[in-house]
Amino acid sequence: MNPLTATNPFFAGLFDDAEIAALFSAEATARAFLAYERALTEAAAEVGLIEWDLAARAVTAMAGFAPDLAALQPALKADGLAVPGYVQQLKTHVGAELAPAVHPGATSQDLIDSYLSLALQSANEVFIARLEALIAALTALEAAQAGNTLMGRTRMQAALPIAASHRIATWRRPLERHLARLHALRPEVELLQFGGPVGDRQRSAPRGEALATALATRLALHNPPASWHSERDGLAAYAAWLSGLSGSLGKIGQDICLMVQQGVEELDQAGGGSSSAMAHKQNPVTAELLVTLARFNAGQLPLMHQALVHEQERSGAMWTLEWLVLPAMLCTTGTALLRATEQIRAITRIGQKAD
Repeated sequence: MNPLTATNPFFAGLFDDAEIAALFSAEATARAFLAYERALTEAAAEVGLIEWDLAARAVTAMAGFAPDLAALQPALKADGLAVPGYVQQLKTHVGAELAPAVHPGATSQDLIDSYLSLALQSANEVFIARLEALIAALTALEAAQAGNTLMGRTRMQAALPIAASHRIATWRRPLERHLARLHALRPEVELLQFGGPVGDRQRSAPRGEALATALATRLALHNPPASWHSERDGLAAYAAWLSGLSGSLGKIGQDICLMVQQGVEELDQAGGGSSSAMAHKQNPVTAELLVTLARFNAGQLPLMHQALVHEQERSGAMWTLEWLVLPAMLCTTGTALLRATEQIRAITRIGQKAD
């Protein structure tokens, strides 16, 4: 998280998406961790790895567990992740008799990756709703501007007159494709992670596959045929989707910035930003922001492609690189969708009425 844009009141607010950011909060992480651990204990009992009575009592004892976040910090710095400390706290919470029913067959990456999948599942629902709202706003704008024409431009030079609806359609159609791509991509990223220490589920043999099936069902995640500890192509493809969508929104913003230029004046909109020095200006702030957000996500995408290079069965360096990059890309995309919808709804005119 960038402290300049996250907490500094001179900058914070431009890039915020509270709804998406909340998915990566400490509270959301704690809820997801506990949901995973309780579901894992139940699934282990279902397939016969632990006794039902022991599992039932452990799940009941886990209810309401809240980790001591401050106490996790020393272990976090030593271990590079908080899960060992978290699991130890959870086992202490349920007591020595029930502790064997906690975290059976799992490893730290199973918990964190499944939490990420749950966060992506929630984010995708938000993105779908926002994309549908934006597409509807563009469809309404097309109808409202029917009959208007403007100068078509190629290589930023006047070319031939076009219908306003033609340009608006070039904004809308990519978003419809991005929506279809997201529906197709969801099964690749809303995935259970369960592999154990080296990814082959040997700690839960011979019932590892059955346990994974039962666990995925309880968490409402897709169940892959094997763990994906070092197979990060799904997340890379998802990051490319985030960058692609924000890029399409940036194209809308760039067009609007050019259309509102004095002397061109192909678009009118409600609102606009003021200047500290020139009272006559009405800056296209929202449109400019769409360009900024698109370029930010495009810059982050190579890092997610770098993070494909997970060494051997598990990686520390590339895995934690994802933690830095992917949540920021999600928040950027969410903000861009909100801002783009605001921008489209603010437009009052494109082009001129045809004679």
